[in-house]
Amino acid sequence: MDESIERVDDLDRVLGVVDRGEAVRRGWLHRIATTICRDEVGRILVLRRSERHIRFPGHYDVLVGGGVGVGESYEVAAARELAEELGVGVPVRFLFKFLCGQGVSPVWFGVHEAVLTEPLVPDPSEIAWLGWLTETDLAEVVDQWRFVPCGREALRRYLGAGFCGSAEQPSPG
Repeated sequence: MDESIERVDDLDRVLGVVDRGEAVRRGWLHRIATTICRDEVGRILVLRRSERHIRFPGHYDVLVGGGVGVGESYEVAAARELAEELGVGVPVRFLFKFLCGQGVSPVWFGVHEAVLTEPLVPDPSEIAWLGWLTETDLAEVVDQWRFVPCGREALRRYLGAGFCGSAEQPSPG
């Protein structure tokens, strides 16, 4: 097994522990913890995945994230992924989850928000480029650039639900 995750059902209930690669190959539902990052003035972090990335190489995304480990909450996984991929240790705030059927395999996406104020140290095996865009600038490029499909959907839900526009620091709890 390369990475153990929990296989879940269409209500996000755990069915068992499986290998993530097998879950993707078989189209089994599993969980992904993601975070939309903002800076102190409200811009949104956009990244381009490394060309060596196993899923969606070279695509743009507004989500930092990865698989939720066995027994791990969405929030813990989201914070862990921020540390692994951007080198930051900040609290995340859970916003919503949705079942995304686009992309490699169907997944439950737990979407969080974090305000980043410290310098970023991106993992080059994951991230080739990153930059901060305003919501207006992002709206202009989201359908022009090659975006990860579930990332595009999460962004639309985030902007449409009015979660954005606040640079408040999430509570640690």
